[in-house]
Amino acid sequence: MASEPAPISFARGAPSLDIVDVDGLRAAADRAFQNDPAGTTAYGTAIGYRPLRAWIADKHGVAPEQVIVTNGSMQADAFLFEALVEAGDVVVVEKPTYDRTLLSLRSRGADVRPIDLHEDGIDVAGVEALIAAGAKPRLAHIIPNFQNPAGYTLSAAKRRALLALAAANGMTIFEDDPYVELRFSGASLPTMLSLDEAGSVVYASSFSKTVCPGIRVGYLVGPEKLIARIAKLATHTYISPNMVAQSIVNEFVRAEDGAAFDRAVARVKGALQERAQALCAALRRELPEARFVEPEGGYFLWVELPEGTDGDALFAAAAERGVQIVKGTDFLLDGGENAFRLAYSGVTVPQIEEGVARLADAVRSLGVTA
Repeated sequence: MASEPAPISFARGAPSLDIVDVDGLRAAADRAFQNDPAGTTAYGTAIGYRPLRAWIADKHGVAPEQVIVTNGSMQADAFLFEALVEAGDVVVVEKPTYDRTLLSLRSRGADVRPIDLHEDGIDVAGVEALIAAGAKPRLAHIIPNFQNPAGYTLSAAKRRALLALAAANGMTIFEDDPYVELRFSGASLPTMLSLDEAGSVVYASSFSKTVCPGIRVGYLVGPEKLIARIAKLATHTYISPNMVAQSIVNEFVRAEDGAAFDRAVARVKGALQERAQALCAALRRELPEARFVEPEGGYFLWVELPEGTDGDALFAAAAERGVQIVKGTDFLLDGGENAFRLAYSGVTVPQIEEGVARLADAVRSLGVTA
């Protein structure tokens, strides 16, 4: 009897072990316990490990009081939504957007309004039309760099246009930016936080994509009063975040005045670029009917097949061939049946080539043609 094919997963957005700086993390952990055993091992306060908080504040050019360090960026998201979003509040999201964001906002009873996502980011004219029609968005959730799931990046012009809209309409922009460090081609763009003059932006990022996913350290940057309010929520939730993890991250990012961190990120980016290029080449070869935009960074590729493709059937057919993908419908309130997301961060080039060949076979089994 033929053996089952080795599983290949394009489902999860996490780096593979071979591009995680395990030695650097081990050394950072040693330094954390040597340099600050009391601060590393004790309860802290809800704001997080103070030296790391200071590093983040310096990185973004803000006061430490505008920063809170959390147990991953999803915890930061949850606190922000609890602080700002009430049932019935209008919240703008990209279409498609991160599935966990949709779940979180809908669980709070938010009036979620998806706005089409283009290759250069959210359709700002669509947001303007929504406001002109009488909606008053409380929040706009934007993933500006290498968006999850699409992989697209918000243009500089659209960043400024969104800031102007937010300032004029009392809308908060939630700049959710965990992939910002992972640009491997093209020119970097300023964060909306750095361009904000009206206090309209709350910024989130994470060390899960650059240090390692298991570290679970994220953060929020925003107006001081809002951060103080969120710190109270954190206090009531867990009193202190994970000081051991945050102390290790602090040592990791500060090693050699940041040069070691830069090398670790460069290693990740180099691998991601090779994998993204291999994935796009394999799709062009094996699935010429697939539509996608080659990413300039990040972890993800959004793929669309011809209209009428049955996404549920494709998911099942791919799984039968040992390939895991994520259905496009997971990232949308409606539609997306002919789309799926591929994460290339956790697969090697040979796995990518084999996985796409299997995926193409799954597509053919459904009778999909260009």
